[in-house]
Amino acid sequence: MQAPGTRPPREDEILHDPGEDDVRTGATAAFGAVVHESGEDLGAEHGGPLEDHPVAGFEGAPGALAELTEPFTRPAVLVRSVSPPLHFGTHALFVDVGYVYAAMGLLVAGSAERRAFRVDAEQLITGLIDEARRVFPEGRLLRVYWYDGARERVHTVEQRQIAELPDVKVRLGNLNAHNQQKGVDSLIRSDLESLARNHAIDDAVVISGDEDLVSAVEAAQSYGVRVHLWGVEPAYGTNQADPLVWEADVTRMLHREFCETCVTPVMLPPSHAGVPIMRPGGPPTAEQAWRIGQEIAERWLVVRGRENLADLMPGPMLPQAIDRGLLVDAESVLQYSLRPHEDLRRALRNGFWDRLNHEFGLSGAESAES
Repeated sequence: MQAPGTRPPREDEILHDPGEDDVRTGATAAFGAVVHESGEDLGAEHGGPLEDHPVAGFEGAPGALAELTEPFTRPAVLVRSVSPPLHFGTHALFVDVGYVYAAMGLLVAGSAERRAFRVDAEQLITGLIDEARRVFPEGRLLRVYWYDGARERVHTVEQRQIAELPDVKVRLGNLNAHNQQKGVDSLIRSDLESLARNHAIDDAVVISGDEDLVSAVEAAQSYGVRVHLWGVEPAYGTNQADPLVWEADVTRMLHREFCETCVTPVMLPPSHAGVPIMRPGGPPTAEQAWRIGQEIAERWLVVRGRENLADLMPGPMLPQAIDRGLLVDAESVLQYSLRPHEDLRRALRNGFWDRLNHEFGLSGAESAES
């Protein structure tokens, strides 16, 4: 029965139930067809860019909706899931040239003095970049930082040629009258910390052995940078400070085969002339023990840094811990115990002091006798 004062609704006033086709048509007009990268219309098989999700009908709806008893489908806009792009991390190489040249020279030419060998710097840098590509196959190289020393920080001919290479930045510390590098470690620390703090790199490859870089490694790691410590295969013993090795996230070794591609011996160091080769495990002569002392001093200058060994000067006594370390290193090379041989231990210390005296310009200083 119709309520008083009302009239039957006209046909065009009856609430229309939006059927599936109507809704699809409207949605397509509003959103357009979704086309896959291949060119296929993702909604073609459904009649439009929509995905059907069955839902219950609306209960109590006026007009024709009130008469619906079967569920109908309500469309939803198709949402495409887009995978995030792959992350390509950025890495940089920090090359302590003093360490690399000395360690490679000892390994290939038998001497850490640069006059005893020639280095093809371009080949070395290319090899280091190739090694980094193998470690970071999807990474991006920021640049190679090349840390070396020069008198009054004036580039040598070789350093100018290196500076012209692509993706290489030459950073120079000072070189004093005794050919000691000054300020190189501070340059490495400054660059490493700055790049890490500004999130310019994700990975840092540090090629060095100096313990003074431990604080720089810690600082870079605090900004989320992973530090990869690369070293040169030691000629004997070790040529990287243990605290630096312990602090790094990853360590890697450049083996002799790699070094031989870019290092060419040009002469034998004077201390080796006329010295017979010694068999491992056999008792050394005093001259051989003296030579081993020189070689250990050479290696310590590379690993521990000249600044640290300068604290031992002018001698002639060695602190107990240093003397014990010298003895242990010598015995590992000789594969022979020097403990019962006081004369050989004295020759060992004398060779060690002679190398340090030469390094610091104290050739006439008294040698150790205890």
